[in-house]
Formats: sequence, structure tokens, C-alpha cells
Amino acid sequence: MEKAPAIELKNITKTFGGIVANKDVSLVVNNGEILSVLGENGSGKTTLMNIISGIYFPDHGQIFVDGKEVSIRSPKDAFDYKIGMIHQHFKLVDVFSATENIVLGINDGKKFDIKSAEKKVKEISDKYGFIIEPKKKIYEMSVSEKQTVEIIKVLYRGADILILDEPTAVLTPQETSKLFDVLRKMRDDGKAIIIITHKLNEVMAISDKVAVLRKGEYIATVKTSETNESQLTEMMVGQKISLNIERSVPDKPERRLVLTNVSVINNEGVSILKNVNFTANSGEILGIAGIAGSGQKELLESIAGLQTLKSGSIIYYDPKTGKEEDLRDKTPLQIRNLGVRLSFVPEDRLGMGLVGNMGITDNMMLRSYRKGNGVFLKRKEPGDLAARIIQELQVVTPGTETPVRRLSGGNVQKVLVGREIASAPTVLMAAYPVRGLDINSSYMIYNLLTQQKKNGVAVIFVGEDLDVLTELCDRILVISGGSVTGIVDGNTATKEEIGLLMTKTADGKEGE
Repeated sequence: MEKAPAIELKNITKTFGGIVANKDVSLVVNNGEILSVLGENGSGKTTLMNIISGIYFPDHGQIFVDGKEVSIRSPKDAFDYKIGMIHQHFKLVDVFSATENIVLGINDGKKFDIKSAEKKVKEISDKYGFIIEPKKKIYEMSVSEKQTVEIIKVLYRGADILILDEPTAVLTPQETSKLFDVLRKMRDDGKAIIIITHKLNEVMAISDKVAVLRKGEYIATVKTSETNESQLTEMMVGQKISLNIERSVPDKPERRLVLTNVSVINNEGVSILKNVNFTANSGEILGIAGIAGSGQKELLESIAGLQTLKSGSIIYYDPKTGKEEDLRDKTPLQIRNLGVRLSFVPEDRLGMGLVGNMGITDNMMLRSYRKGNGVFLKRKEPGDLAARIIQELQVVTPGTETPVRRLSGGNVQKVLVGREIASAPTVLMAAYPVRGLDINSSYMIYNLLTQQKKNGVAVIFVGEDLDVLTELCDRILVISGGSVTGIVDGNTATKEEIGLLMTKTADGKEGE
């Protein structure tokens, strides 16, 4: 029996100045169905979802909810039609508890009662299988816990149509699996769910149907059971692309970084790195795998001079001078000038990586302004670099001066990664460089990292996708609870072997 449409879009068009974000897009999502919306970065996916959730208003076109035409002019209107969106960048108040964030902004005319609110949050959690502590503060939570709060927030308001923008972008495989279990329960309960994602294996695993957008236009909707990854890729980009990462054999690898017994304690006195030992060689890609929060970030920050070591040494072998430099004695700027570069793609790309109100050229200048003479800064070199990154990484933007906050998330990321690669480092630490990127862009970044490896750079790659780690990296270091639990050969290691090491403690016992 055919399910009833929950929401239907007809000929939706949205422009921003001269840029056409959506052009005559029509699609249907049924009750009790999970629809994946697939498309390259800048194909108009998030704009379309923002129209459904009331953030943008279409230039023309119609929206039908439960068969009736509606006008959605604000997020409040969307909630009135039982539509809720979980954004890629969470909108939570850090100092509030989970429950306080969930009920924030609700004005039902009743007196606020935290106890009954907590009870309702628990009922929703139990119904769908969420794991949440209603009293826990947001700043104490992991990324997956914050996402849970965002999902319960829309369910609390009675949402029957849920939109999730890149829900797995910052989740581990284990957290993703838990989320998918919850989404299936919600679908079986009759909810209509729309997921924006770039990960084709996840599309195949979770969705009932897939809608494909290309350059703002609707291409088709297909049943997931009747398609495959290569067909979807071809629909997305309009041509066949190779989904193989070329892994060359390391050519004359030499020591570039040697970490010996590195330990770090945070401001609260908690040990976050314990006796970490490894060597990163030139001309190879060293992968780092681990469950989120296992110390990957702190490890890279220690090398970059952003964390204070409790003990241990980080020796850098300078290929230009032949000298050994102890990075522990150096400032972050001195370490950067030696050629040790950190390209960390944070959960908040704009908050930590780039200045949103600046154009691409000005964001390039953030890395080179110290070289300016006097009060006038030279714009030619950063401008040329911006133009080169736009061309080589196919950044979708009206121009180099367009504020980066106006770019899609994936295009912001290309700017962030491209800027570090363009600095010709000797050690390139790339953390989550493909987070949120479409498959075509991801392979572009993988090939860039491989090219750096061929150029003799020591590449340290922190990734979330175990398939990519085993395909891209020469060696993979596994970290759990701040300790190294193993270093395996990327050519022969299996995902299961790495997954087991990710849950072990340093003494070889299974983790909690």
C-alpha cells in the first residue's frame, strides 16, 4: 500500500542575487519513510531544507503538508505544521541543561515546570531509544549527546516531519549506528524523515528513497533498493568518476617527527594523553583512528604547540637544516615557521577556522599578514592563492571577495584545507579534512594529501571513516582514552581489527 505524502514540494525556486540556489525543485516525502537528499556541495540541498523549515521563503513554488497547500514564513510556522530541522551547526545554550534547551522558547501559556519537562524528555527518550541525561549541561556533552538534545527538542514540540542536515558528519561509526537505530524506530512510528548526507554507504544503509540534486536542479528520486553507489554518484555529478584512492608506495621515507612518552593533562587535572610514542615519516600518510574524544585533537595540538606537555619530547628532524628541534621548547608560530602545519577542520568551521564576514582573499591573508610591510598589506599573493584554491578545489563562490559565511559548508572546508596545503609544509596534520564534503570533493582532498605524500611531506591524517583510513594510509595509529593501543599496516589492516583497538585500553583490556 502506497504511503500518504507528508510533505510535497512543487517547482520551488530560490535565488540569492545572481546565484540560483534552487530551480523548479519538486519532490515528495511520505509518512513512515526516510528520504536521503543527495548532491554535491553547493547543489542547493541545505537551501531547500531551510525553505521547508521556514528560514528562507521561496521566490516561487508551492509546499503541501498532508495534502494541503501551506505558507511557511518562519521556523514557528514550520513547527505549527509539525516540521522540525536539526541543523549541522547546533543551536544550543552551553550553560543550560538538556531539558532547559529542549523547552527553551516554548510558550504554551502554562507555568514552566522543570520536573514535568524532564519526565516528558525521558518518555520521548525511552520511546525511541535515545540515551540522554536530562539534567546534564550542554558544555559537558559529547557531539552525539548534543545532537540527541537537538532531535528531542523538535520531537518535544510535536514534529512529525524531521529534517537532519549532515547528522553523521561528526559521529563515530558506533554513534552513527545508534542514531540509525533511533531513526528507524521513528520511521516505524510514522514519522517522515529527510536526511542530507554525503556518505553513500549511509544513504544505502538508512534510506528508503534517494532524491538527487545537481547545481540547484532536481534530477530524480529513486528507490534505494533499486540503485547503487556508482549510479548515485553519476546522477550527482553528471558523469562517471573514479572512487579509488591511489596509494603509492612511500619513496625513501625519513624520520620527520618522533614523539616519545608524550603526556598531557588538561586544566582540570585530567590526563588526556598518556605516554604516546610514534614516528611520522616523510613521504607517507600516517592515519589516526579512534572514537571521538580519545585524544586525537589534543595529540595534534601538542605537536602544533597549542597544548602544554606534562612530560615527553617531540623531536622534529628539519630537512632543510638537518638539525633536530625539540618542539616542546617552541611557540606555535615558531613551529609553523619550521613547516609543521595543522589543518584542523573543527565542528564549527567558521568559529575556529575562518572569519565568516571576510572573503576568501582576506582569510588567506590571516596566514600571511605578519609579512606585510608597514600599515599596508599586500593583497596580490593572497588573492592569487584564493583564485588558485577556487579553481583547483572547484569552490562554488561568486568571487574571491564573497564572505565565506555565504558559502556552503563544504566549500568553506575546501578553503580551510586548501589554505594549509598551499603553504608547502614539511609536516601536514589534517584532522577531519573531508568532514561534511560530498564524495567528489572528498576524493579531491584524498588525492591532494597523496600528492603531498609524493612531494615528501609527512602527512598525519585524522579521519572518521575506517574504509578511507585503510585505503589511504600507509600506517594507522589507533588511540583510545589518550593512549596508543596499536599501530597497524594500512595495506593489510581490517576495519574489524581497527575497531577492536579503538575500544581497548592501553593495557590491552576491552574498554567500557
